[in-house]
Amino acid sequence: MSADEIRALVVNALEDLKAENIVELDVREKTDVTDYIIVASGNSNRHVKAIANNVVMEAKKSGHPPLGVEGEAEGEWMLVDLADVVVHVMQPQIRDFYDLENLWQVDLSRQQESL
Repeated sequence: MSADEIRALVVNALEDLKAENIVELDVREKTDVTDYIIVASGNSNRHVKAIANNVVMEAKKSGHPPLGVEGEAEGEWMLVDLADVVVHVMQPQIRDFYDLENLWQVDLSRQQESL
């Protein structure tokens, strides 16, 4: 599967379980580790776990099982690593604290020029 196909699969899986505030970040110009980072919110530990598990199940059904899943014990923040797409599902207060969207939108080339 291409990175764009995986991205679409993830977004559909997130929407199926009513994930909130889904943000897709294209990070191909910023890192070689992954192509897309997708961030979404769930409104409780159970919701976060259910959303992330749905992403895992849909990825497996499509023949693209995750490389790893982190955070299931706590359910405040779960990460699903699908290689070309990394998915973060978080409770809103955790998401606000870490603010991944702004972190990945930093223009590193400007920071290098100022050094």
